[in-house]
Amino acid sequence: VQLQASGGGLVQPGGSLRLSCAASGFTLDDYAIGWFRQAPGKEREGVSCISSSDGSTYYADSVKGRFTISRDNAKNTVYLQMNSLKPEDTAVYYCAAASRITTRDRDYNYWGQGTQVTVSS
Repeated sequence: VQLQASGGGLVQPGGSLRLSCAASGFTLDDYAIGWFRQAPGKEREGVSCISSSDGSTYYADSVKGRFTISRDNAKNTVYLQMNSLKPEDTAVYYCAAASRITTRDRDYNYWGQGTQVTVSS
């Protein structure tokens, strides 16, 4: 069972990136998927999550209106579209899978390795 996060990089403020979370060894649509991030010297925080059943979503206030989470079950992949990026979005972004939609990172059983997002001019 593996999750692979990708799509990070260096982008200027106001730019966009799309992160991908691909699963191998299990079917992603059986799980709620969350995106978390951790900046240097800061605690890990929840960014967004999407349910496995009805597609309901959650966004942290800091990203609401700028980030969009979606899933493509045919590709066994969940995406995080990030627009209007700000320097404070700089962090390592992780995707994780849980049995139900939740904002608590301790409820997530499987974690990807993280992808670095740097927003800087």
